[in-house]
Amino acid sequence: MEEQRQRAKELFDLYRGHFFQMHRDGVFEEYKKYEIESQIEIDWYNEWIDTCTNHLSIRDWNAITSLESLAKYYQDSRILDNAIAFASRHIMGADSIVKLMYAEKLMDLIKSLKKVVSREKRHAAYQLTYKMLEDIILKPLIIDPGHELDQYHLKDKKSLNSRAKKSMDEIRNVRD
Repeated sequence: MEEQRQRAKELFDLYRGHFFQMHRDGVFEEYKKYEIESQIEIDWYNEWIDTCTNHLSIRDWNAITSLESLAKYYQDSRILDNAIAFASRHIMGADSIVKLMYAEKLMDLIKSLKKVVSREKRHAAYQLTYKMLEDIILKPLIIDPGHELDQYHLKDKKSLNSRAKKSMDEIRNVRD
């Protein structure tokens, strides 16, 4: 019994609880046969949220990207809360590319979690994101070692600003 549950957890973790992906790859039937209770799956999702939150970093996008992916099919407002808490503490001192990447990821999180996040929290998240984008435009281009503009489809400060302005325009046009 414990081996079956462990195998189910392995599949769940491998696919981050995304059942459509399991189905697409032909392992959903195997997962289903383990008859995992929905509360256990919720606990596993919560583990993923906690793990990703604990790994948020300005040097690595994996955790924020994982949270972004998870938010598309598992609606939990803590995902946005945790990302916003991290960003508000750490992003303003980061380089220009980190600010842009986090701002874009936060915008995607806000959109994905719109149904489960209060209007006030969404607006606060948009305000922080706007502030990050504004900071990119107002300050000179700062790039830490290991971050190259072309890796992020950027050519120069002008293209970085253009992308930031595009996101700012999107925020200004939010109607909810």
